Amino acid sequence: MAHVDVAGAVRADAPAAVGRARLGLVVFAGGAGTLATEIAASRLLAPYFGSSTIVWANIIGLILAYLSLGYWLGGKLADRRPEPRLLGAIVMVAAIVIAVTPFIARPILDLALEGLDAVNVGAVVGSFFAALGLFAIPVTLLGAVSPFAIRLALVEVGEAGTVAGRLYALSTVGSILGTFLSALITIPLLGTQRTMIGSAALLVLAAALLLGIRWQLVTVAVAALLLVPAGTIKPTEGLLLESESAYQYVQVVQRDDGSRALRLNEGVAVHSLWRPDTVLTGGVWDTFLLVPALHDRPVERMLVIGNAGGTIARAYGELYPDVRIDGVEIDPEVSEAGRRLLGLGDNPNLEVIAADGRPYLQLTDERYDLIVVDAYHQPYIPFYLATQEFFELARERLSPGGIVALNVAAVPGDERLSEAIGTTVLAAFPQAWRWKPLRFNELLLAFDEATTRDELLRRVSGADARLEQLTRLFRDGLRPVGAEGDVLTDDRAPVEWLTDRMIIDFVSRGGELDEDFLPTAP
Repeated sequence: MAHVDVAGAVRADAPAAVGRARLGLVVFAGGAGTLATEIAASRLLAPYFGSSTIVWANIIGLILAYLSLGYWLGGKLADRRPEPRLLGAIVMVAAIVIAVTPFIARPILDLALEGLDAVNVGAVVGSFFAALGLFAIPVTLLGAVSPFAIRLALVEVGEAGTVAGRLYALSTVGSILGTFLSALITIPLLGTQRTMIGSAALLVLAAALLLGIRWQLVTVAVAALLLVPAGTIKPTEGLLLESESAYQYVQVVQRDDGSRALRLNEGVAVHSLWRPDTVLTGGVWDTFLLVPALHDRPVERMLVIGNAGGTIARAYGELYPDVRIDGVEIDPEVSEAGRRLLGLGDNPNLEVIAADGRPYLQLTDERYDLIVVDAYHQPYIPFYLATQEFFELARERLSPGGIVALNVAAVPGDERLSEAIGTTVLAAFPQAWRWKPLRFNELLLAFDEATTRDELLRRVSGADARLEQLTRLFRDGLRPVGAEGDVLTDDRAPVEWLTDRMIIDFVSRGGELDEDFLPTAP
């Protein structure tokens, strides 16, 4: 309780003495550790649930919930026991939990992926419970730091505003530093595991300021964990390459049939496929090989948004050797993996451009006969590559008579996502067609100049003889796109919501998701 001194100033009950500089360092470290943990959380969950807006919403929402609980608990506890050593113990426990999290997270998430199938239940459910289980304790404890420190630093009630403002400012500065250091420096250079261990070591160092010098031995022990090699993200059978780039986890795996598969983030889908004896894959990449035949003149320039390991470009190098290709891939490490292991360099007419697809399209002055869009953060197509504004921009970058070909995720019996994107395409193009040769993929074709179905079938009959079986599937499956429902825009494009609903409904009907291959696979 408060009391009045002889001068009339209102004073708080005196806590155990502690220097304000030490409290400031503890609060600063708590802010840095909290945000570094949040950034690291996204990296730990990405290999299993992706890095979509929905996953980030779960992470941010739960982190805020934990902080709110921590603020409340910290204030209550500080009023009951305003002891510096208790605050030090809170920070110490949070630090130790953060230090062990990267070692226990991956086995737990591997088991969850096998038992629950992250893609089948959707990223919403999986990432929510993963974040709930892994980060509740340390972030709640770190949330208690600032209100506890304010109570310890407060001597006169008249200084409450000044003390609270100073300490929350220090916490925020620490949060800013933790955000940028982890995202821009430590995770790209050292990896997620060592970033979390480094954050834990900083917190142990801060806790030891309140607990006593002998506790610095724990700092040394935690820092020693930096020497432990980072574990692999997935089982290592057939593993040829594994790295953690600034954008995602990257793996190349050799399979029993001798082919090599590029897997990103959640590791369920294959983003590029290399076969030793043919450029044909039997997968969705082959469907793009018919598109040049649909043009009314020879294709000379082509843009691939989502070049990944170069599967499409490699096939074009053999089937259409005169086509010059700009392959846009946001992640340089994916391109490097393609060069080393996936035949990315097999096509001399391919120029790889490290950029995000839409900003590149906005800034380039090039005109293309064909624009291919095959960019996914599985199982989601980035929303900004599926809006009216994007398709209007794509049409501006086409040569007269050009075509945009877009890979759209689908499940049997549900065309919600395809219909929404098809409606959006028609807001920018005079005509669009869809072709669904695979259970879980559909090719959506947007034409700068309208033509008839008979004319398209006539043109495709001139495709390379090696694509004969694909040509038959095209003739049987080509359908016109009609406008149904609302147009997707940059302001409102619920692509992730539509995808999750589509997947969950499919699985609830007893369906199973797996790798999708054409019946004509070599």
